[in-house]
Amino acid sequence: MPAADNRVSVESVGSLERRMTFSLPADRLDDVVSGRLREIARGAKIKGFRPGKVPAKVIEQRFGEQVRAEVLDGMLREGFTSAVRENALQIAGSPQIVAAEDDALSYVATFEIVPDFGDIDVAKLQVVRHTAEVTDTDIDTMIGNLQLQRRTWIPVDRAAQEGDAVELETWSQVGDERLPAEGVERGVTMIGSGAMFPAIESALVGMKAGDEKTADIEFPADWRVPQFAGRTVQVHLKATKVSESSMPEVDAEFIKSFGIKSGDLDQFRADIRTNLERELKGALMTRLRREVGEQLIAAYSAVEMPPKLVENEARDMARQTAEQARRQGRNVEVPADGHVPFLDAARKRVLVGLLVGEIARRHQLQLDPKRLNETLRLIASTYEEPQQVIDLYRNDQQLMAGLQARVMEEQVIDWIAERAQHTEQSLSFSEAIRQ
Repeated sequence: MPAADNRVSVESVGSLERRMTFSLPADRLDDVVSGRLREIARGAKIKGFRPGKVPAKVIEQRFGEQVRAEVLDGMLREGFTSAVRENALQIAGSPQIVAAEDDALSYVATFEIVPDFGDIDVAKLQVVRHTAEVTDTDIDTMIGNLQLQRRTWIPVDRAAQEGDAVELETWSQVGDERLPAEGVERGVTMIGSGAMFPAIESALVGMKAGDEKTADIEFPADWRVPQFAGRTVQVHLKATKVSESSMPEVDAEFIKSFGIKSGDLDQFRADIRTNLERELKGALMTRLRREVGEQLIAAYSAVEMPPKLVENEARDMARQTAEQARRQGRNVEVPADGHVPFLDAARKRVLVGLLVGEIARRHQLQLDPKRLNETLRLIASTYEEPQQVIDLYRNDQQLMAGLQARVMEEQVIDWIAERAQHTEQSLSFSEAIRQ
């Protein structure tokens, strides 16, 4: 039975904005609510009444308001969807639906529609598809990185050299100003790491614990400390401790510490290869998504985008940037116009998203369940309890919807790339993952 009657009208508010008025049938609403209440009455357990014998009036008083709200919400979404389908509208973003003032079951929905992209010929696009593979050298490099993560530091009496860790105290003189005004700043750096200004790290070479020296350091004009920017500064250094690194052997115990119970080197390398291949696959898809996106933007940049959708996307980007800054310890608030710098990037993101959706619709591309399951297993494999992660996604509609959207987008990106004019460019593993 249809959820909406024939009283549907659509008017243009702007080139891409529409206002729809539609009504819900009162008799159907009452019928569905009554049916739900009867179902509840059959199983309701209310003190003072036998199961199945609770009077209808009591059921109505106890559950009526909640049931009516739930049914109305469902019929509202169904009614709007039906009206959109009947009017052959392609919605962009989420509609804003409010009750009409003159009728309790009449509603006004304001929304934007997908622009007319005309003929979308992906065969005209020129796409570079990057390729790469994991080699034994890449695995060796990763094992070396894991050794670095587990290294220990041993104090030494000799002079500091490249690769040593030096604990130091510093203060600086620039003109008549001393920084800090009193005392010293304490820190630690590994010579050659770039954790401190390179010229300062170089000045530490040859210093033993307890040694002091003053180095004339030239700072660039854009240096982060305004007093130092573009000036030659006398930096006073005192090495308080010099340590050399001790790298662990890649033996059975080292391998077991990464979850390989057997301690077998071949198994360890196989697991590393699997992890690197997973990382590489994601990096290559990111590159392909960006490459296809740039081509779509260049080809359809003249098409007008839904302004509210673009603004909402820009506001989301501003909020995400502020949240990332807060996680890094910076107190950032987004002003009312904080989204403005993100509008251009948001417009491009919306353009690509709408084009990908329109291409999927026109060519009736469907989500591949096998690819969805493979992606879910891939995500889950990065956790200690993969099955728990799989169950979490399958029991959370919002999480699963996000994953489905991601996989569908990747499918369409692949579909476009296969039909576009494309050339292959081979990269090393390290080049491919460097975004």
